Amino acid sequence: MERLLTAMKAAAEATRLRLLVLCAHGDLTVSDLVQILGQSQPRVSRHLRLLTEAGLVDRNREGSWVYYRLAQQGSGAALAQTLVDSVPDDDATVRSDLGRLEHLMKERAQRAEDYFQRVAARWDEIRALYVRDDEVETLLQRLVTQEKVSDLLDIGTGTGRILEIMSPQVERAVGIDLSADMLMIARSKLERARLRNCVVRKGDMYHLPVAPASFDAVTIHQVLHYAERPAQAIEEAARVLRPQGRLFIVDFKAHALDYLRDQHEHRWLGFDDERIESWLQEAGLELAEYKELKGDPLTISIWTARRLQSDLQATAA
Repeated sequence: MERLLTAMKAAAEATRLRLLVLCAHGDLTVSDLVQILGQSQPRVSRHLRLLTEAGLVDRNREGSWVYYRLAQQGSGAALAQTLVDSVPDDDATVRSDLGRLEHLMKERAQRAEDYFQRVAARWDEIRALYVRDDEVETLLQRLVTQEKVSDLLDIGTGTGRILEIMSPQVERAVGIDLSADMLMIARSKLERARLRNCVVRKGDMYHLPVAPASFDAVTIHQVLHYAERPAQAIEEAARVLRPQGRLFIVDFKAHALDYLRDQHEHRWLGFDDERIESWLQEAGLELAEYKELKGDPLTISIWTARRLQSDLQATAA
């Protein structure tokens, strides 16, 4: 009861209620919110601190930047969403705030588009070597949705494409990446598509910034061939899976295109089934299914593995 009253008191102020509405529309920095509200940085920071302490807003640091978003989990999340939903759509102040937010998002989208145009040639050259992206995405969607998924984690999310395609099928989707530039692109795409159940966070695939056993499914899409320690990345993915949770690894089948190492920073020339299966077993996962999509000259493999209840109990013991 006391925690609920504290949260309600924290929200019972005009600027803080405006902040909740804005934070329900995406990840925003203090600078973003200062620009939108036209208030001083110390004042906005104080309001955000109160909302964060009350559990109504999530605070996530990415290097020197800190992003705020409406709470996604915890006791304050439901209250925060209820308060936002209760704000009248025709409120003049809120309409003005959201108009400035829309302008800010368009500027962010343009910066992301400019960056993507600079690096697109690299991605297009690789894509030309294997099957079309839509074929891979369709198969991955089908495999993931064979079972109900409430919470999905995408490791090495890049531009957030996996979050985009999976958003309609899951309650919550989280993307983790170490690249600030890629996260900029991902945020812009998710904001433009109004995918409110998707968030991206900066993080290392070897030390994921998420709690153990907190996701029903984890995807690692075209990431492992860049990894210095893929076995460790798989082990970390296994850590965050719930009992019976599934891991989906999408990557190249072992190949001999050695120039991809020098020209495109590939650490591994794909993977054979034996290597992947041994890493899965070491992580306490069981290979459940294997699919291939043949390309020319590269073939895409999708390994599906499951975290068993007994393995989690043994680890906890």
